[in-house]
Amino acid sequence: MPQLGTGTNTFGKENRSFQGAINFDTTELQSAIRLGYRLLDTAIYYRNEAVIGKAVKESGIPRDEFFITSKIPEKSEYNATDDIVRASVHSSLDALDLGYIDLYLMHFPLEKNEDNLRVWRVLESFVDRGLIKSIGVSNFSIDQLTYLIKHARIQPVLHQFQCYPGKLNADMIAFCQSHHIIPEAYHSLAKMDKKSKELLTKIGQKYGKTWSQVALHYQLHEGIVVIPKSHNPLHQEENINVFDISLTEVEYQRIRDLG
Repeated sequence: MPQLGTGTNTFGKENRSFQGAINFDTTELQSAIRLGYRLLDTAIYYRNEAVIGKAVKESGIPRDEFFITSKIPEKSEYNATDDIVRASVHSSLDALDLGYIDLYLMHFPLEKNEDNLRVWRVLESFVDRGLIKSIGVSNFSIDQLTYLIKHARIQPVLHQFQCYPGKLNADMIAFCQSHHIIPEAYHSLAKMDKKSKELLTKIGQKYGKTWSQVALHYQLHEGIVVIPKSHNPLHQEENINVFDISLTEVEYQRIRDLG
C-alpha cells in the first residue's frame, strides 16, 4: 500500500461538489495519476466508484499498480442483513469494475459492537474469495476497535480517522500501531488552525517547503498513511513531493506538541 494517495470524494462531479451530479470527468484524476498517485480512496457514499474505475482503466497503467480503497456505509439500507451487506459489496465491485478491491472499510461504526462484527464477518467472506484483498475500519473508537480485534477472524489492517497537526489523535495512533493496524489520516490539511499553520510555515521556510508539505511529511514520518485531495495539478504535485526532507527531532517534537 502506498503511504500517500488521494481522496476522491469530489472527483467526477459537477462543480467539484460532494453533492454534485456525477459527470464522469476524469481529467483531474488523470493528472494525479500522471504525477504518481496510485492509492485512490473512494466510498459508496461518494457515488463515484465508477469514475475511479474509469480513470484507472483510462490511464493505461496495469491494474495491479493501483491500490483502491472503498467503504461500506453505516446506514441500515447498506447493512441491515447479511444479504444486504453482500449486495453493497457487490455494488462496489461492479461500479469499480477492476476485478477486486485492495482495501474495503466500514466507513462508520454501527451502534452496537455485535452489529459491527456481523458486517465484518460478511466482509471476511469476500476476503476468502479474493474479491477484497484486505479489510479495515474508519471512524471507530478504541473500544469499538478492541471488540472487533477480540472477535474477528481476520484482523483489521487499517483504521482511517481524522488526523492533522493540532488534532493528531495520539492515543489512537499509538493503539493502532501497538496492534499492527495501519493508521490512515483524512483531513490532513483541511481543518488546521492558524497556530498550527504558523509553526509549520516557519519550519517549512528552512527546507523550502510549504506548511501543508510539512504537515504531510510529519504524518508520513510518524508512520501514518495520508490521502490529501486536490483538483489543482500544482497542488497535487506539491502534496506528493514531501519525501525529500528530514526535520530535526526538535522540529518533529514541536509538531507533536501541537496535540
